[in-house]
Amino acid sequence: MGRTSFRFVSQALASLSLLLASPLAADEFRSPSLTALRVDWRAALDQLRTEINSRPQVAGDFIFVPRRSVPRYDPRAMPALVQLNAVSSQFFTGIARSAVPVLLPFDTAAYLEAQRNGTPSSLSLSRYQADFNPVDMFDAGPAGYSASFSFEPGAGDGMPSRTFAKPVEVQITGSALVYDIADPAGGKGEPVKPLTAIYPDLRRFIREGYVRYAFSRFGVAYVVAIQCLDSVAKPRRLACKEAYPVAERFLKALHVAGGQRMRPLMDVASDITDRPMERSVDFSYRPSGDIIPNTGYRKQGGHPDVMAYAQIRFPLEKAPAFVHSQSYAKRDKNEGPTAYPWRDNFCESRSFEVWQCGGGYGHQGEDIRAADCPPQSDGRDPCDPKQRGVVAVRDAIVIRASKDQAATLEINSRTEHVRFRYMHMNPQTMNADGLLNGRIVAEGEKIGVVSNYLDHPAGTSMHLHFDVQVFTRDGWIWVSPYVTLVSAYERLIRARGREIGPEIAGTAQPVAHALPEDVVKPDQREGSSSEEN
Repeated sequence: MGRTSFRFVSQALASLSLLLASPLAADEFRSPSLTALRVDWRAALDQLRTEINSRPQVAGDFIFVPRRSVPRYDPRAMPALVQLNAVSSQFFTGIARSAVPVLLPFDTAAYLEAQRNGTPSSLSLSRYQADFNPVDMFDAGPAGYSASFSFEPGAGDGMPSRTFAKPVEVQITGSALVYDIADPAGGKGEPVKPLTAIYPDLRRFIREGYVRYAFSRFGVAYVVAIQCLDSVAKPRRLACKEAYPVAERFLKALHVAGGQRMRPLMDVASDITDRPMERSVDFSYRPSGDIIPNTGYRKQGGHPDVMAYAQIRFPLEKAPAFVHSQSYAKRDKNEGPTAYPWRDNFCESRSFEVWQCGGGYGHQGEDIRAADCPPQSDGRDPCDPKQRGVVAVRDAIVIRASKDQAATLEINSRTEHVRFRYMHMNPQTMNADGLLNGRIVAEGEKIGVVSNYLDHPAGTSMHLHFDVQVFTRDGWIWVSPYVTLVSAYERLIRARGREIGPEIAGTAQPVAHALPEDVVKPDQREGSSSEEN
């Protein structure tokens, strides 16, 4: 049995033993388990020393002798890292917050040597980054860091010509936290022979729309990824074969750019999540994985997942709200799009790769609709269906370029490394509101409104698509957000929902609950929508 197979079997057995030790009730939810990796900072310092010594003019500027007169986790204990962070933080804000060595295509020694030789500081930073543009996004924290760079067409000496006519975006994440999930597709890949001497355990694979290069260094899990299609190259579509040379140039250019030794992270054990004691009189939901029949890839069913991957604030500002299919709503004869019970749509058939779904394809997330506006009577406050608020689910950093249709929030803490993506809000409105790379948002902060943007206004129905990614040794992968949303909604309405099976949910359930500041009451007389997307 190979190492990859052994690792998967070990994780599966560990998950099974956990479930056997603490069996779940029929409607209980679990939190995920995470493994904390041990960072070898001495090895990182050794690599940094080699890199700095390659430029004799600046080699003497760095102090590699540790200071033993200060506490072990005091930054001053490793003076060379303090010096390195002081230089690189000019270009990568907050780099010292990373608890893992930050590998980036930034040659600190070459930059410092050029400055010493009087090179104008106005020259492009790309000359020190293997011709990659200045960083588009950078985030560092207790779990690790993430960054994205772009590579222009025609850039870089010795690069092959390509058909794709736009810049190629390259992403990298290094993390000391990895989520423990029973992932049959995990750990696979092929070696890249030209890079074997640099990265002995490097493996390349295409997964969920990205070509990925996963490797370990200093005890940390790193993944470099480029979004692409395993298909014929076209000017507006990046083929993975054209992405390979860009990714491999990026990997060859990686240097230790910063980071700081901190107290080691601890493993996070899975546990049963807390839920409200009081029962809701109306909120109900079908089980995870119970998608509309025959709507999965090649008519396969859904994927049951009892994991609440994070404790979050519900992404819509007010209740009631409804998780229902937007593409297959007409096939669900018993339930309207704005009625209980909720129904999972994570594994509905789409062209997106999703490892949890049958056949490997699915929806990636859940579609959520706000309640219909009630009639303007009885002294109620006005309700505008185009102004239904969308809020941040946690304190987080925003990942979004101005051209992106989606906005992603990333949590980077000592116990979590997780992302939440919002889709179908209007990009121009998000740009005007400053919902862009690097912005910090607070849990519950309004970040937009429910809309219908998909390539253009009115491209889909009025709803929010919401999904979750967690970091593994294969990088960021999609996981079902259904139970996470059920758990969040229960906290919003301060009551526990009722799970009902297909044999019970014969008719749409009415909505009656209300809370003063969080609820808009819908009109019970309004029927279902004919919108399909």
